[in-house]
Amino acid sequence: MGAGSTEEHRPPIVGHKAYSAPSVFTAENLLREARRQKAVPEGPIPSICVLDPDGDIAEYLISAQRATSHPHWACYHTRLYPFTHDGIQYGIIPYAVGAPFAVLVAEELFASGCQLLISVTSAGQIVSAGPPPYFVLIDRALRDEGTSYHYLPPSSYSRIGNRLLKCLNGALTDPDVRVLRGGTWTTDGPFRETEEAIEFARAEGLLGVEMEAAALYAFAQARAKAVVCFAHITNQMATLEGDFEKGVNGGSQDALQVIGLTARQWLAMADLSG
Repeated sequence: MGAGSTEEHRPPIVGHKAYSAPSVFTAENLLREARRQKAVPEGPIPSICVLDPDGDIAEYLISAQRATSHPHWACYHTRLYPFTHDGIQYGIIPYAVGAPFAVLVAEELFASGCQLLISVTSAGQIVSAGPPPYFVLIDRALRDEGTSYHYLPPSSYSRIGNRLLKCLNGALTDPDVRVLRGGTWTTDGPFRETEEAIEFARAEGLLGVEMEAAALYAFAQARAKAVVCFAHITNQMATLEGDFEKGVNGGSQDALQVIGLTARQWLAMADLSG
C-alpha cells in the first residue's frame, strides 16, 4: 500500500462521498457564470422538461417548426427547445447520453425552474416482452454506472419515487402505444454488454438496458425532485439485421404520446395537492 492509502481493495467510487454534505461546485453557480459569459438573460423555462438522448423527438419537433432554441437557457453544453403538445408546454434537450451528462443537465434544469423531468431513452431488449418497439415505465434501475454513487450510498437499484409511481399507475394506457412497467439495467459501458452480464440482468427480470435511469433516479431521491424515466425498447443490441427501428418519425410521435400522458397525470396530481 502506498503512503496515505487506507482501503486497498475499496474502489474510490464508493468512498469519501459524505452524502449529506453540500457540493462546493453547484449548478446554480455554473449557470450564473454561463449567463455572464454568454450574455444570456434571466428568465423562466418550462416547468415540464424532457431528456431525449437519441435526439429523434427534438429533431422531429424542430423540423416540423414546433420548437426553437430557448432564449434563457444558459447551459454550456446543450440547447433547450420549448414546444407545446396538446396544450401543455415543455422544454426538450436532445443528445444528453449517459448517466453523467444526463444528471449534469438534470441538475441545471431543476436549478432553472423545472419541476418535472421526463426521460425517454432507447434501450436494448433483455427479457423479451414481444417484438420491439415498445415502452417501459422504469420502476427500478440496476446501478451499473458511476454517477448514482455520488448521490446515494451503495445498493443494487435506484427507484422511481413512490408518489410518482402511484400517480402513474393505470395512467399510461393508450391503444396505439404499448407501455409496460418494469426494471432496467443502467450501464455506462454500452459496448461491454457481455453474455455473462446480460444473463445476470435477465435473471433479475430486467426488461432492457439503457444508460441514464439509475443515475437520474438516484439524483431525484437525493434532491427530492420529480423524475420519470422511460425506456423505449427499440433493439436487440444489433444482433439482428434491421434492428433499431423505432416507428414513424423515429418513434417521436409515440414518445410524445407517452410524454403527454405522463405530464397530464402529474399536473392532475399537482392540482389535487395544491
